[in-house]
Amino acid sequence: MPHMTAFARNQWYVAAYSEEIGRELLGRTILGEPLVFYRAEEDGTPVALHDRCVHRRYPLSASGLDGDRIVCGYHGFTYDRTGTCVYVPGQKRVPRTARVAAYPVAEQDSLVWVWVGDPALADPDTIPRARHLDSPGWTTVRGMEPIDADYGLLVDNLLDLSHETYLHGGHIGTPEVAETPITTEVDEGAGVVRVSRHMADAECPPFYARSTGIAGRITRRQDIEYHAPCLYLLHSRIAPVGAAPEPDGGDPHGFHTEITYAITPSTGGTVYDFWAVSRDWATDDAEVTEFLRANNHTVVMQDVDALNLLQRTLGTERTGYQELSIDIDSGGLAARRILARLVEEGDKPAEGVR
Repeated sequence: MPHMTAFARNQWYVAAYSEEIGRELLGRTILGEPLVFYRAEEDGTPVALHDRCVHRRYPLSASGLDGDRIVCGYHGFTYDRTGTCVYVPGQKRVPRTARVAAYPVAEQDSLVWVWVGDPALADPDTIPRARHLDSPGWTTVRGMEPIDADYGLLVDNLLDLSHETYLHGGHIGTPEVAETPITTEVDEGAGVVRVSRHMADAECPPFYARSTGIAGRITRRQDIEYHAPCLYLLHSRIAPVGAAPEPDGGDPHGFHTEITYAITPSTGGTVYDFWAVSRDWATDDAEVTEFLRANNHTVVMQDVDALNLLQRTLGTERTGYQELSIDIDSGGLAARRILARLVEEGDKPAEGVR
């Protein structure tokens, strides 16, 4: 078996997009815990319960709602929003042990976050922001793909964008991405890794050429902000050469695109890859929206196929195989270090201003 990245349990993870949670029961497995989600009729807030009936382990996500209570589809055990069983068939007395775990949930920036660790430590104020996902003036396309790979492989993939040149050529990759050195900053206390690659004169990849109409060469900035363990933000800035965007994104000629990933471990060896592309240009152009959705989905599927293959390959490696790391790996190695610390420290939530 390949090495598996341990789970930091006392952390917030993205469970779903807001639009995914409604009155239909939704099952997701997060950090190995089967969970069921629904939106309460009473006040519209998302609810997360353990997805197994205490009686015979029937999945509650395959059951039904009666108001804000889940009625198990097998024998009718009925649970309220707190996970307390309020009805069992054939007897008046409900056993005291008839309850399922309820998990803290928070909804922000069109994402629903869940906490599967110690509920006493769950502080929604520590959740990192991705305001562009539902801010006025931004248009977002999004999706989610499950990957049959260790979630650490997806973290590695996203923190080293030099792979764009080779894996995503013809979409987002050009020679300059791999050729340009990176700068890496690590805030160990806050659990944040920043990786920047600034290209002064680069080919415009089809992803941007076809969506923005830029015909010539561009300045291209890729500024990554990874909030361990779950949220990855890529601040992408492009402009025609000679009209370089300012570091604060204030240049009116720049095209600002925010690429968001939520990296949510499902089981040891599977991960949910939530992806979104937000833009503050051509926001009403349906053709651009569809092009970016389809094109980015293709890019994501290239990563899915590559990571599925890599996971299978690592599974056949001899014990003790050695990786070779170089400068481009500094962000990914820092992320591994932070993830290991979050696990080691008894999973204390990362501190610092988010």
